[in-house]
Amino acid sequence: MLQVRAASVLVFGFWVTAVVYSVAGPTEAPAAFDSKTNGFIRQVDFDKGIDQFNENESIASGLGPVYNAESCGACHGNPVAGGISQVTELRAGHNTPTGEFVPAPGGSLINDRATHAAIAEYVPPDETIRTLRTSLNTLGDGFVEAIDDATLRALAAQQADATKGQIAGVVIEVPVLEAPGATRVGRFGWKNQHASLLSFAADAYLNEMGITNRLVPDENTSMGDSVAPYDTVADPEDSPNKPEGMQDIDAFAAFMRATKAPPRDLVRAATAGATAGSAVFDRIGCNICHVRTLTTAPSGTPINGGTLIVPDALGDKIIHPFGDFLLHDVGTGDGIVQNGGPATARLLRTAPLWGLRTRARMMHDGSSLTFADAIQRHGGEAAAVSRRFRTLSAAEKDQLFTFLSSL
Repeated sequence: MLQVRAASVLVFGFWVTAVVYSVAGPTEAPAAFDSKTNGFIRQVDFDKGIDQFNENESIASGLGPVYNAESCGACHGNPVAGGISQVTELRAGHNTPTGEFVPAPGGSLINDRATHAAIAEYVPPDETIRTLRTSLNTLGDGFVEAIDDATLRALAAQQADATKGQIAGVVIEVPVLEAPGATRVGRFGWKNQHASLLSFAADAYLNEMGITNRLVPDENTSMGDSVAPYDTVADPEDSPNKPEGMQDIDAFAAFMRATKAPPRDLVRAATAGATAGSAVFDRIGCNICHVRTLTTAPSGTPINGGTLIVPDALGDKIIHPFGDFLLHDVGTGDGIVQNGGPATARLLRTAPLWGLRTRARMMHDGSSLTFADAIQRHGGEAAAVSRRFRTLSAAEKDQLFTFLSSL
């Protein structure tokens, strides 16, 4: 069937609406924990990407001087490279008497490790806002990156309309580091602080491993103090002898873009309990924020300030993230402010539930160890959903948990 769509294209600095003709409609995105490419890059290059993702950095390659881990895979590796983990990061800060958030000296991220004891970071007593953040899943994030901004904006509007404002996801625009001056709807990180996987990779390379790069070229401090005496590698430390497009951050972004989406446990999903639990999930309102199905932008759509054209491997793909990639106040906000400004202090991104069965620790801080604990922590916008959960019979709760165990 011939389909006609409108697509915005950047031409000589102006956005122009073009008519795009396609023969087939959207198709299901590939989903599997099989360490195979989704087609964005060749399998041989994907295999190299896994190696780079899991490669341990050293002091000689620029690790630190303050950092959290020696590789991407150290925090993103369950059940395959790019997945989630139990590893957390630590953030801290405080509020002024007028309620303005102030990060800890040197930034809200408190690195857990250092190459020298003299620069080990800590949480000062005055930094009374303190939180742990679990490492996020990156599998399938190429499809998430390819979701059109308009789709996320429409979700926020639909939620507010359907619930008369009780649940209303917040959209924020964040900088695209590889396209200076450009912004895009945020979707990555617990605060939606990034919209591009290249931006995300560059940020994490510095903040989690201490590796400076062309997009984030300045070394972090230790509690606001320079670490220059302990840094022996010239900045930027990320493969400065390689051209743009071939540096480590590019390899990390390409790998994440090429990962398949987390799959369902199809055997469990087909059981009567999971089928009934799916209906309970919808009936109590979990599906309002944990959106089952989204479709990526058409192939050929420019995104990230025009620096990436959505390829066939990622365009017109149907995904089932069980998340809306919007910010919400569900009563568990950590008080930390990042790219979104003061109004986002109590907001957190909806946790996508795809791959949920691979996690033993849930919610942003990893402190909820059962489905019941996680659901009952929901307040704020989700208070009504949590109340409906508490009214379920024991059998209905078991059905819901069976369904969640299939994700």
